[in-house]
Amino acid sequence: MSSTWIGIGGRSRWWVPDSGLMGRAENLRGSSGGGWLPDDGAVFCITSDAGLLEECARVAAVAGVPFESASSFRDAGREWDSSGLLLLGADVDDFPPRRRSDVVLLGRRAGRELLWRRAGDLGVEHVAELPDAAVWLVDFLGRRRRDAGEGLILGILGGCGGAGATTTAALLAGAFADRGMSTALVDGDRLGCGLELGIAEEPLMGLKWPDLASASGSIDPMELESSLPRARGVSVLSWPASTGSVPLVGSSVIERTINAARQAFDLVVVDIGRGREGLEDFAWASDRILLVVPARLGSTLAASRMVADLPSVPTAVLVRGRLAEGVDAEHIADAVGCPLGAHFPEVRGVVAAAEAGRLFQLASRRVVRGMARNVLGWSLQARDVEQASR
Repeated sequence: MSSTWIGIGGRSRWWVPDSGLMGRAENLRGSSGGGWLPDDGAVFCITSDAGLLEECARVAAVAGVPFESASSFRDAGREWDSSGLLLLGADVDDFPPRRRSDVVLLGRRAGRELLWRRAGDLGVEHVAELPDAAVWLVDFLGRRRRDAGEGLILGILGGCGGAGATTTAALLAGAFADRGMSTALVDGDRLGCGLELGIAEEPLMGLKWPDLASASGSIDPMELESSLPRARGVSVLSWPASTGSVPLVGSSVIERTINAARQAFDLVVVDIGRGREGLEDFAWASDRILLVVPARLGSTLAASRMVADLPSVPTAVLVRGRLAEGVDAEHIADAVGCPLGAHFPEVRGVVAAAEAGRLFQLASRRVVRGMARNVLGWSLQARDVEQASR
């Protein structure tokens, strides 16, 4: 693996072109335009030891995190205070008076005495001798990236039969992808007709749920992402659109797959399905649930009964269809017992597009973009409430 760098003043940004991991790390942090994820997965290294700097750059590349560096505190500037994690070489001695808790002190076995003396001076919690501790450091950076850079699992559930949850899930996924967010669409209804029927005119070639039935061990996020078929920029994990029975996929496999998808994409839109199997496997794996409710009295009553069976994650109502005179979407959401996520009025051509496998072609329509924007806004607001309550 070779590395290159471009220097600006005393600071450098490193790329490791053979790794292929830097772009994925940027995606996981939401830099693709969605802005969903916090930008705290990057690391900043301060050292004047060229060999130590290259070791750090290699470690960061393997861990899949963005990496910047400076040779001294003066060159680092405000990064001492603002960077997500600081990798500090033991060769650096011009310490600023302000201390930080998220520092890893780095050195070499030959300079062990200096390394531990510096550790005592700074009171740092983590010390690593390179290259011996490279594996530990890769794991440490990788865990921080996963914790800070996980995507959102958005479950879409019909509040009653025929609510249009599958269509809504497909349109949302297409609209999110159009915004530049790395997006996956997951079919959670094993007994349905196959989600891909509505989004692809021809069968999608690639990984499907039955292929995962015998999976064991962990599922690599990047392997999953690269194996899934894509349609209009959306990665799709579907049950096959074919006749006959389909094999069961165990709950543990589903859980590992969703966890891998969470690390591979900014947003994972899951069409949960209304069966007990889908609810148990996918609703409980969701970070947010959007309950699709047609603008009818009977639908509102059915949806309000379903709310009691849902997991305790932020849930909102998406009201679908034309509203009756004197009724607004907020009234319907209040009757269901959840906040309003969005109102999605009637869109001409939806049924025909679903029958022809062209739902994604409607994702660029203004009304669909508006629905996606409102849903994303509710999701972000729910995240802020969660963080404030911690």
